Amino acid sequence: MAAAKEEAAAAVEERVRVWAAAQVASGRRVALVTSGGTQVPLEARAVRFLENFSSGRRGAVSAERLVSAGYGVCFLHRARSAFPWARVLPPPGPALLDALCITPGPPPAVAASPGALPALLPALRAYRQAAETNALLSIEFTELNEYLALLRATARALAPFGSGVMFYLAAAVSDFYIPASEMPEHKIQSSEGALQITMRMVPKMLSPLVKEWAPEAFVISFKLETDPLILIEKSRQALEKYRHQVVVANILESRRTSVIIVTKDSQTPLSLSEEEIAQGVEIEEKIVSYLQGQHTLFMDKKL
Repeated sequence: MAAAKEEAAAAVEERVRVWAAAQVASGRRVALVTSGGTQVPLEARAVRFLENFSSGRRGAVSAERLVSAGYGVCFLHRARSAFPWARVLPPPGPALLDALCITPGPPPAVAASPGALPALLPALRAYRQAAETNALLSIEFTELNEYLALLRATARALAPFGSGVMFYLAAAVSDFYIPASEMPEHKIQSSEGALQITMRMVPKMLSPLVKEWAPEAFVISFKLETDPLILIEKSRQALEKYRHQVVVANILESRRTSVIIVTKDSQTPLSLSEEEIAQGVEIEEKIVSYLQGQHTLFMDKKL
């Protein structure tokens, strides 16, 4: 099993390296966007898992914006989480079925109901453009260990391209897990009574990414808190500890409308006005625009 996972990661590394070389040759910068939550199994032959609330929306929206800004985007995302441009579709169920209609034949066909999906046409056009120009490379993960292995593989693949690479680490990665050696083999039985679980800290991947895997890259992490009093302090502690370039700091309740971009020397609030919210502007548009400028400054310093 371990050998098969290593082989799969090696194949992804080569795939990303070839794709990234083509992006750079065409004049694009490259961004690795991680997105969605991670699944942590509680048993070796897993029936039960621990999850977090992440839908992957921020990563998906940001990937769209980065492609529009001229980046080639490697989208490392949780399976079945939000996907760039596809997020305009209703979720599976009545809303999706009601948005579709049957057109008369022969032969009969399926089409979107007029007016039901106003955002679908521009989203589909943007996706087709990205696909035709090879600007989006999609890689899926589910479990925590799979994500960690793929992050390492993609980072190594992108390392040769230096400061032109942006790591946009928006995935909501679990802080805790159960090592394989400590997991029960079979399903935990409820008949055994109340469940007590001891979980270990997940090894932090930001440190080896910055120091070893891709030391020349522009690295952005995200910090989500529920207590605004500790948000900036936690963000600065992360910058000091890992020595990367940017933390995007946000509070759970307001994460869709405001963030603070924290660097070693500054903190810059970005927010949506009431008018922008009414117009459907998304905070990721401002985040990506600001970080694109920061990436340019970072690259200029490396020259």
